[in-house]
Amino acid sequence: VDGSASVPLSVEEDRRHLLEAAIVRIMKARKVLNHNDLVAEVTRQLSGRFVPPPQFVKKRVESLIEREYLERDEADRRVYRYMA
Repeated sequence: VDGSASVPLSVEEDRRHLLEAAIVRIMKARKVLNHNDLVAEVTRQLSGRFVPPPQFVKKRVESLIEREYLERDEADRRVYRYMA
């Protein structure tokens, strides 16, 4: 099921917050994680509520990078680091 097309805006926003909270929780615990592992872990944690499409996870990660919660690794762009 595609998340964006059939989901009301308020639900979309709630999911955005849930997703970001899960990403921050995971990264705070792990400190460094590659993209695929992060997507898998987020999907596993949120599967009881909804299954986030990988593209949605990527958008939320980009947003967290912009707000300086996360950063990309200098050597490997697919690795994220948690910034306290």
